[in-house]
Amino acid sequence: MLPSDLTEKLTRMIGRGERPREHAIDVMLELQQHFGYLSDEAMLEASRLLGLTPLELDELATFYDFLYREPVGRYVIRVCDSTICWMEQQASLMDHIQRRLNVEVGGTTSDGLFTLLPVCCIGYCDRGPAMLVNRQVYGHLTPQRVDYILDRLRDAERAAARGRD
Repeated sequence: MLPSDLTEKLTRMIGRGERPREHAIDVMLELQQHFGYLSDEAMLEASRLLGLTPLELDELATFYDFLYREPVGRYVIRVCDSTICWMEQQASLMDHIQRRLNVEVGGTTSDGLFTLLPVCCIGYCDRGPAMLVNRQVYGHLTPQRVDYILDRLRDAERAAARGRD
């Protein structure tokens, strides 16, 4: 069951289009933001709101890389593995992140903080190797710069946790 404010927001969003399906991706992104990923329950709610079948929505969700049908970490790290980034030592960077976080490509750290994924291209070819963390792009990466970024993210998470206590 969705919170009433989220249901109202989604209903208004859907109402702005000529057809509900125009907003299917936006609705799924909102639900993902609320729940962390698109659970079966979230997909059923989206289906009900949009008047689409769960299968139609699942086909969309599994097509788009930024929609997650399984739980992911708070920070999704997408390391560009395009030819340009590969020429700029992306492979060693991916290996470094795997070792640093103790996670395999496609996996999530045991604390649920980071998920590591490859991505075909993020359009930062002139600043490779590059990665995307959630919606933030980082370029000209070195192992030291990656360590700095990961440390800052962990520190921010610790500070937020202290604030919740």
